Amino acid sequence: MRPRHALAMIVLGALSSCTAAGPPPSTPAPPETHSPLGSPFGDTAHGMPGLGTPLVLDPTDMRLGTTVQFSRVPDRAELANLNQELNVVHVVLALDQWPAEYANLQELDRLPPDCDLIVILPGYPPTRGAAQAWNMVQIPTRIIVMVNQPPPSHLAITDLNEMRGLERVIAMIDPPSRSGFESLQRPLNFRRVVP
Repeated sequence: MRPRHALAMIVLGALSSCTAAGPPPSTPAPPETHSPLGSPFGDTAHGMPGLGTPLVLDPTDMRLGTTVQFSRVPDRAELANLNQELNVVHVVLALDQWPAEYANLQELDRLPPDCDLIVILPGYPPTRGAAQAWNMVQIPTRIIVMVNQPPPSHLAITDLNEMRGLERVIAMIDPPSRSGFESLQRPLNFRRVVP
C-alpha cells in the first residue's frame, strides 16, 4: 500500500470512529442573542421578511480590515471613535427608513478617510429630498435599495436614477418581474427568501 493511500485510510478510519461514537452528551443550547445594533430587516413591520444582518463580501477587496455596521446614522462621538480604530475599511448602515434630509447625514463626512460607506435602504425614497440628500454626502458611498413591490410611480424610479451612489436595486417580488423597472438605470436583482 502506498503511503498516500495509507494516510487516506487512517484519516477515514479516524473520521468513522468519531461518527460511530455518537454525538457528545447534549447540553442546553445557549439562549439566542440579538445584536445590540439590531437588524433593519429582522421584522416585517415594513413588509420585508427577515433577512438577518447583512454581510458584505467583496472578492476583489483583499484589504485586512474591519467592517463596522450600524442600524442608524452614527453620531459625532461614534464617528470620532471610528477614527481612532485601526483598519476600518467598511462602514455599513443598514437603515430601517430613509433619512429625510442631508442634515441627518452630514456627520457621515467625518468617517475615516480610507473607508467606504455602504448603505442599505428599505423601499422607495419617501420624498425627492430624501433621495437627493445622499448626493450631498462627500465620501464614496455605495447604496443598495431593497424593495418588496413594483415602483409606485415613474417618479420613484426617476429619484433612484438621480442618486449618484445607487449601486443596485434588489426586489423581493415573486414571481420576479421587470414591470415598472424598465427605466431603472442601475442593476436590478431579484431575491426570494425560502422559509
